[in-house]
Amino acid sequence: MVRYLFSAVAAAGLLTAISGAALADGDAEAGKKVFNKCKICHTLEAGVNKVGPSLAGVVGRPAGTGEGFKYSEAMAGSGLTWDAATIDQYLADPKGFVPGNKMAFVGLKKEEDRANVIAYLQSGGQ
Repeated sequence: MVRYLFSAVAAAGLLTAISGAALADGDAEAGKKVFNKCKICHTLEAGVNKVGPSLAGVVGRPAGTGEGFKYSEAMAGSGLTWDAATIDQYLADPKGFVPGNKMAFVGLKKEEDRANVIAYLQSGGQ
């Protein structure tokens, strides 16, 4: 049992390392194009909210804390901080990752698209 548990933990660590490496390889310029899907509801202008909150400075920010936006209780109480791994998981399945959040978007199914959008967000939209 201990050996199995250790193997499962090691496998999870390996998957996290692989995912982290993939996220680090995102292309901000390609992410700008993918972000067009997000622009309907979000901006990268600080303090400018649309249907969704501004994503300016989202990387490193606690979830549900963007200025001037009324978040769902689910998002505000999630306890998450938006780092590359958390954003990746959220964008893969927004409703599954934070059940009860207000985002209607079904997510980005391609890992490459998520990595690119994350790189774009990390660049501040540059």
